[in-house]
Amino acid sequence: MDMITQAQALMQRPHVVIATPGRIKVLLEQNPDIPSVFSKTKFLVLDEADRVLDVGFEDELSAIFQYLPKDRQTLLFSATMTDNLQTLLEVSANKAYFYEQYEGMKTVESLKQQYVFVPQNVKDVYLLHVLSKMEDMGVRSAIIFVSTCRSCHLLSLLLEELEQPAVGLHSHKSQALRLSALHRFKSGQTPVLLATDVASRGLDIPTVDLVINYDIPRYARDYVHRVGRTARAGRGGLAVSFVTQNDVDLIHEIETVVGKQLEKFECKENDVLAELSKVYKARRVAKMKMLDDGFEQKAEDRKAQKLKTLSEKGLLKEKTKKRRRSKTTSAEESK
Repeated sequence: MDMITQAQALMQRPHVVIATPGRIKVLLEQNPDIPSVFSKTKFLVLDEADRVLDVGFEDELSAIFQYLPKDRQTLLFSATMTDNLQTLLEVSANKAYFYEQYEGMKTVESLKQQYVFVPQNVKDVYLLHVLSKMEDMGVRSAIIFVSTCRSCHLLSLLLEELEQPAVGLHSHKSQALRLSALHRFKSGQTPVLLATDVASRGLDIPTVDLVINYDIPRYARDYVHRVGRTARAGRGGLAVSFVTQNDVDLIHEIETVVGKQLEKFECKENDVLAELSKVYKARRVAKMKMLDDGFEQKAEDRKAQKLKTLSEKGLLKEKTKKRRRSKTTSAEESK
């Protein structure tokens, strides 16, 4: 939806407004009639508060708060307790009411969690094997999580070359393309969704029977959010994680946090590697296609623009300091 249409809708003074912080900030600053719409706000709800309170949203939230009345009630919802939320809890203990129904980062009992130990250079071969068994396993649709937009784009080209229907969902795509991909997946037109962690929250699609962690997430909370896309509302589901020699420590940490040991996903290595040549050939073609469509250059331009924006906001140094503190804490905990 374009901003003019959104501004016109806001001028009708709706009772409920659902928006991202960035879009609200732009509308408030570019249209002098919009601030009055929010002048009598009674409730401010921050969903996925652990992400929204991250330093990346500081500028947007600061801009929005100045237009909201101080006597509003603010409600924060989060499935995971982070350092930011814990700090907020401590400093606001005498000023705010906190309702906590938090039992740690647990996964539901109806979710079967498995792993397959694979060499890094044949992950694609194992992925094709698992996807080819979807019908035999009774899987209606699957979400494959990867760590980067580049991997997501490359895998989508690879599966296209292998004639495996799939759509990609990542932040380098336009909003229109993301919505189109999501619609095709939700409607059942395409049974496989390739996605970064942009899809690890907020998706509730009953037909998702399988979640594949093609790349193991760095943090256990991201694993919990990912596998939570299946086995929802009492239904069953399967999560399969591809573990390379570099992921062993991450998997052990995840198992410790969720309080459950992952089971081994059974597959015959000879059957898997039978498609090795086919997959390697398709991967070479996919890489050439990615060069032709200019994805790498667009990614570099996007990264440069992001760094420039963070620098202009004064957030670049702050994020670097935060990353260093996180590494220091992790190093100290491992001693």
